[in-house]
Amino acid sequence: QVVLIESGGGSVQPGGSLRLSCVSSTNIDSMYSMAWFRQAPGKARTDIAHIYLDGRTGYANSVKGRFTISRDHTGNIVYLQMDALKDEDTATYYCAARRTSVDAYKYFGQGTEVTVSS
Repeated sequence: QVVLIESGGGSVQPGGSLRLSCVSSTNIDSMYSMAWFRQAPGKARTDIAHIYLDGRTGYANSVKGRFTISRDHTGNIVYLQMDALKDEDTATYYCAARRTSVDAYKYFGQGTEVTVSS
């Protein structure tokens, strides 16, 4: 069982920054990849950033150049640095993990809310 706990959400004005953290109960080096998803009100949950065991990263076009995913192996933590936030970034953000390249992401945290508003 993998337990993921997110933190760092809150309210921020457009153009501001937040850093989300995700602490894993399991060694993140045992995971093929970790990711951040988000779900805006009334919309489906979508993936926005991935980090793979070999260090590669990938981003959705909507956040590319503004968000950065990173990891701290010693603390089994995955971060999402969010800069130049926009109103449309308002959502609940979820950390996720998958064990192999053929698995779907099936481990999710409880989510942390981000509100971007002036």
